[in-house]
Amino acid sequence: MRAARLIRMALLVQSSPGLTADALARELDVSRRTVIRDAQALQEAGVPIRAERGRAGGYHLAPGHRTRLTTLHPTEAETLYLSGLPTALRDLGLSDAADTARLKLSATLLPSLRAAAESSVRRFHLDAPAWFREPSAPELLPELAHAVWSDRTVRITYARPGRDDAVTRLLEPYGLVLKAGVWYVVGRVPEGPGDAWRTYRVDRVTALSPTDGEPFVRDPGFDLTEHWRANAEVFARTLLRTAATLRLTGRGLGRLPAVADPAGVAEALASASGPDADGRVVVELPVESEEVAFAQLSELGADVEVLAPEGLRERFRTHARDLAALYGVAGQR
Repeated sequence: MRAARLIRMALLVQSSPGLTADALARELDVSRRTVIRDAQALQEAGVPIRAERGRAGGYHLAPGHRTRLTTLHPTEAETLYLSGLPTALRDLGLSDAADTARLKLSATLLPSLRAAAESSVRRFHLDAPAWFREPSAPELLPELAHAVWSDRTVRITYARPGRDDAVTRLLEPYGLVLKAGVWYVVGRVPEGPGDAWRTYRVDRVTALSPTDGEPFVRDPGFDLTEHWRANAEVFARTLLRTAATLRLTGRGLGRLPAVADPAGVAEALASASGPDADGRVVVELPVESEEVAFAQLSELGADVEVLAPEGLRERFRTHARDLAALYGVAGQR
């Protein structure tokens, strides 16, 4: 680990001349004394690093000297494409590689270009997860990411939503997609009929094991971005495995897109009946499961009445009784 730290220190001094021992200690997460010892080790290894005093002091390399440590490792180069996604890098276990890659890149740039790159980092940041959702990295994500990088076939066990049983599949993992804070793996199931492409939520993968043998041969015509764009809507619709019959007020109908899945809402609006005598409309809303539907539709309060299925309607009856018991007596004066 010390060798990696020495490389980072040399790159930091080259890309940002004048860093003090305290500043380097913060960047490297070590003590000031360790920085001084590392500087001596670099000098003994032939790197002409020196500490200067005064207002323009700090650590510098000898004039005209540049390290030869700036060749990017393939893994570091790949992480540059994700440099605006710090959460994604952390989830994939690539934060350290990304930090080193940025240092190497910065060390190779002319000062004017380096300033431009630093300016963009200060001005733009992408925060992928949705609001009010605590992001959590699936436990098997780093292992699955390794299989993606190395074109390694894996055997996965997948918990299907709304069902007690799980399925086991051989999967050639072609890519990972981060959508609204949720990770998905896109791959080909070699045992399936024809080109059996599948998309799985990574947090529902309960077991994963690499297979023996050579890496799978990647289809050169496969484009992850285009595949996701073409199939995302279809995949979203496959998650909606059941349906709920709802009776909604005008306000409830207007708020439905804010609480339910867009693919299901589009179908619900297309199925909407004309307003009844009370101004309510009946729709068929595709939903993922009764549990998910209850959580979503509860936000509509009295603006929605569940007509079917009976299990979901009973959930709302129980919920209403609980609320009445909680607020009925306490609310009286």
